[in-house]
Amino acid sequence: MAVTTTSRTLRNRPLLGALRTRRTGSPGSENPASHADVARPEAPARRTSVVESALYDADGRRVASHTRLADTFRELRSRPGGMAWIGLERPDETELATLAREFDLHPLVVEDAIVAHQRPKIERYGDTLFVVLHAARYVDATEQVEFSELHVFVGPDFVVTVRHGACPDLAAVRTHLEAHPALLARGPESVLYAIMDRVVDDYLPVVTGLDADVDEIESEVFGGDARVSRRIYELSREVVEFQRAVRPLQRVCGSLAKGAEKYGVTEDLQTYLRDVADHLTEVADRVESFRAALRDILTVNATLVAQRQNEEMKHLTEVSIRQGEEVKKISGWAAILFAPTLVGTIYGMNFDVMPETHWSWGYPAALVGMLAVSVALFAVFRAKRWI
Repeated sequence: MAVTTTSRTLRNRPLLGALRTRRTGSPGSENPASHADVARPEAPARRTSVVESALYDADGRRVASHTRLADTFRELRSRPGGMAWIGLERPDETELATLAREFDLHPLVVEDAIVAHQRPKIERYGDTLFVVLHAARYVDATEQVEFSELHVFVGPDFVVTVRHGACPDLAAVRTHLEAHPALLARGPESVLYAIMDRVVDDYLPVVTGLDADVDEIESEVFGGDARVSRRIYELSREVVEFQRAVRPLQRVCGSLAKGAEKYGVTEDLQTYLRDVADHLTEVADRVESFRAALRDILTVNATLVAQRQNEEMKHLTEVSIRQGEEVKKISGWAAILFAPTLVGTIYGMNFDVMPETHWSWGYPAALVGMLAVSVALFAVFRAKRWI
């Protein structure tokens, strides 16, 4: 929960009092300007991004909590051997600059934390580790995967988490560690490993959801759903994005394991890290299998679509052929009927001077001619299998 602080208003009060003293000349004078100053509303307090700011002693027990970073810094300096764990959500440049001055953070790291949209990575600047993690969660209502970015600064006596998104649930991580002070007593690295463990644990429901989606898509592909191609494409994009979150995190775990002995990480924490790496490897293998399965499903779907299109083309071709046969039959009979119509039309013009007009055998000869032409055309069309 974000806490609203009034520190800016409180800091402004001495300044307002000095202004009143200079304008009135004395506290008791009746200067109209003083009434105007009193009536002027104070500036609203600036929203803080501090979600939680707590200090822990050398035994891992919480000893103080503050809503202002300045109070946390002052308490940390007064407790040698303690550790501060500051949780921020989408901080602005001012708050990060304050952290950078207090904990001597590198400017490049601060810039990355402000801009966000960084790939998962681990970088070391002196005694400070900067780790970028990509958290994920599966939304059942929309059957989609949502990704969030988390930045973790780990120093000798502090941990700062900068969250750009709704997950992971760092409050649950803090509650778990506070319930096991022995873990917190091992130092800031224990907090980093616990956060990484939470991120990897949150990957497991995502894997389960993606597995169910792949099974559904397989059924839709063989069921002939026309919208399955779009769903395959969208799910492939989610799997690729998920893979971009998992693969670099494996390199982060590898880097932490290589530097564990150099930077004095205890054997218990190394075991903790190896457990996280094992779960992450399992997730990575499942994601790779999803990508291969979707690639095969896409190939099968393309084959089935092509097969259905070929069947449709074959059906259309058969229909076109049948229509052509019908057209040929119609055309053949039309030509047969047209021949006697043409002869009858010519001899029906009723001119006085026409061959065979007054011949006694003219009418039978015309009928025989029409019949002969029709029979000849029928024989020709029959030979060509038009009729």
